[in-house]
Amino acid sequence: MSLFKRLFGGGSENVNAAEPEIHDGFRIYPEPVKEDGQYRLGARIVKEIGGAEKNHHLIRADTFSNPDQAAEAAVAKAKQLIDQMGDRLFN
Repeated sequence: MSLFKRLFGGGSENVNAAEPEIHDGFRIYPEPVKEDGQYRLGARIVKEIGGAEKNHHLIRADTFSNPDQAAEAAVAKAKQLIDQMGDRLFN
């Protein structure tokens, strides 16, 4: 991928899932990122705390050959992160 594509976002696109998975009160939205024919592990973790919606964007270097595999791995990684960090995830 060229330097300009990396700088200006021309080489990747999010593949968003419609329905979140719920885990311990957190909503997990798998959002694999299409990049150079592969799909990078990505997710958005959301929780309402004190009346405000908090978001955490999870992106890892892991890549997969199809978006379903990337989404499945993202949900598993997000659950692990939630179990380890809980609400501290948003600090």
